[in-house]
Amino acid sequence: MTSGALGRVETELPGLPEALRRVGEVILGDPAEAARSTIIALAERAGSSPATVTRFCRAFGFSGYAELRVALATETGRAAQAGWGAGVGHEIGPDDPLDAAIEVMAAADARLIQDTAAQLDLDIVAQVADAIVAAPRVLLVGVSTSGNVATMFEGRLRRIGIPGWSAGDAHVALSEAALLKAGDVAIGISHRGRTREVMEALAEAGSHGATSVAVTSFARSPLADLADLVLTTASRETTFRLGGLAAVHSQLFVLDAVYVAVAQRTYERTNEAFERTISAVESHRVERG
Repeated sequence: MTSGALGRVETELPGLPEALRRVGEVILGDPAEAARSTIIALAERAGSSPATVTRFCRAFGFSGYAELRVALATETGRAAQAGWGAGVGHEIGPDDPLDAAIEVMAAADARLIQDTAAQLDLDIVAQVADAIVAAPRVLLVGVSTSGNVATMFEGRLRRIGIPGWSAGDAHVALSEAALLKAGDVAIGISHRGRTREVMEALAEAGSHGATSVAVTSFARSPLADLADLVLTTASRETTFRLGGLAAVHSQLFVLDAVYVAVAQRTYERTNEAFERTISAVESHRVERG
């Protein structure tokens, strides 16, 4: 990972060992300053050692501090150019005017999508898309808000002729997973990657030879450990939108990237499916006045 560093650090910070967490807190406190600092200066500010900073860099996929500094400089420069700083990180109070609240929401969501796009592994997206195109069955498993995301993605796949099913109930998910075979695909969606129902279904699918895919904000989560392929999402919590609610937009974005890749691979079939489905529902549309 050479970009999207701030989003991943913010998401995974609570789960880091204390020494690494201090480094992350210093970086998040002033990313621009961290990008300018030497490894010794950053270590001193974090009350740690240069070796700890190097360990922190490698934990997030960087070869060393120099590569992290470049990524931080790129991200902070992009954020300044886009004007995200005005709204990102601000809390929405009960007496704030609606226009100010919307500005904060827009800034946070724009940054969230940019962070997700920056950290997206395109090779993994391509592998997931290839597996879906070749799969006789695609099972999507999610609970609560992640379940809604699974249902939406199922609808998109079905619209272009891909046989997909979503399951939010634990028993249904396990039953569907038990019927999968080699060549099928199971996609588990969970913000923290610790939802038991999703983990159990993905493990069941994998035990029967299906390709298992995790969509999660935590690359070192139990769900990610179970999966053959992992797609990471960014998460930026804001007032009234915490945890899984904050990850919905990034989950949809990641799966939309997979959907586009699938549609590209099935271009003629997809266009034919669009034409047929549009024609089928046309009679249910009200004519313009």
